[in-house]
Amino acid sequence: MKLKHLIESQQLDKEFIFEIFKMTDKLRISTEKPLKEKILATLFYEPSTRTRLSFESAMIKLGGNVISTENAKEFSSAVKGESIEDTIRITSSYANIIVLRHFEEGSAKIAASVSSVPVINAGDGSGQHPTQALLDIYTIWKEIGRSDNITVAMVGDLKNGRTIRSLCYLLGKFENIKIIFIAPENLSIKDDIKEYLKKHNVKFEEQTELNKFLGSADIVYMTRIQKERMTKEEYDKSKGKYIITEDNLKLMRENSRLMHPLPHVEEIQLPINIEQTDKRIAYFRQAENGLYIRMALLSYLLE
Repeated sequence: MKLKHLIESQQLDKEFIFEIFKMTDKLRISTEKPLKEKILATLFYEPSTRTRLSFESAMIKLGGNVISTENAKEFSSAVKGESIEDTIRITSSYANIIVLRHFEEGSAKIAASVSSVPVINAGDGSGQHPTQALLDIYTIWKEIGRSDNITVAMVGDLKNGRTIRSLCYLLGKFENIKIIFIAPENLSIKDDIKEYLKKHNVKFEEQTELNKFLGSADIVYMTRIQKERMTKEEYDKSKGKYIITEDNLKLMRENSRLMHPLPHVEEIQLPINIEQTDKRIAYFRQAENGLYIRMALLSYLLE
């Protein structure tokens, strides 16, 4: 397969995923600058640390250049009422590739429809975040040595979590996957994801307790309660419901891994020395993997 844009996880097949993994491993140690004189535009209408900086760092490491706005909602012509279509048309004449984060679901698809250069979806509201899903699968593969035959516990805000949605779509490409969804009832996984998993023969169950399942998962994937995407009432009902502490970390198997797309807030309460020494804590390695996965994607789309 050959992609022009990366908008959603459903675009990716298993062969492509492992091709990107192979490129990622190569670029970790490469000193080549294949994207010299290429320009990346990062258009972020929502706040970001890891995604924006890792894409920009990836482009620089590959020899390219970056033009950027970290708050396009306020510091672009969007303030004057310019449409996303016009912004993308203009930006695509200035850059060779665009990375877009937007607060509205479906915005990346709209951007791709009018862009003359590749568009990468870096998160569109509660929609998808496909590069996060790729780095998540890559992290699982590197950490436990396989991407088939795994049990993943997904915990927290599953209703609004675009990382959860994207990861579910990718897990559906692999064999013998089981997912345990652990969420407050008001933040449970949406029906479209459940229908997709059924169609792809992925076993799943929905639960509301955390500690009961920490010992049966290969991967515990924590997410924060997304205060910005819900009412105060919803947030107050859900905040602090699921927390990883030193005590319940002991319930996890020695060969399991704790992942999180970050930022984490109250849902992980571990001392720094535990985060630095316990091999099960994978979320900082997960974030670092994002740099190399994004290097591979930029190289692939700009070949």
